[in-house]
Amino acid sequence: MTATGAPFIPKILVFSSEKISDPAIDLAGLLKKHYPPSVYNISIPCTSGVKPRWILHAIKSGIDGVFIASDGTDCAYRNDCADVTSMAIQEAQKEMEKQGINVARVKMGAICSVCADPFVNHMKNFMQSLTEMGNIQKELKN
Repeated sequence: MTATGAPFIPKILVFSSEKISDPAIDLAGLLKKHYPPSVYNISIPCTSGVKPRWILHAIKSGIDGVFIASDGTDCAYRNDCADVTSMAIQEAQKEMEKQGINVARVKMGAICSVCADPFVNHMKNFMQSLTEMGNIQKELKN
């Protein structure tokens, strides 16, 4: 519950790639696959471009969780995309840990262009985890 008595609904920010994971997210919508409406998406050319400071900025701005819909091995830009993305996440999580923020608020999953169901499942599972963790504001006050 929130301070107003309304149920807590976590906000998730998704970084996705134009050519690989965006089509899956679009497909989920076209197929009327339901995932939480508090999922917000930012499309970028390649998920290896995600910067740790972007993740931290989102969290500190009140986003309860960040999900990177990684290109995996299908990346059109670089063959080590998943490794580079993973390193950015690890760097962000180190800083989160220093600040007392639960590192499980950041997740990454490989989402191919036809992975509508896996994307929806990731969002539902992440939403459940974030609901159990509670509002990010509690961690930011510490």
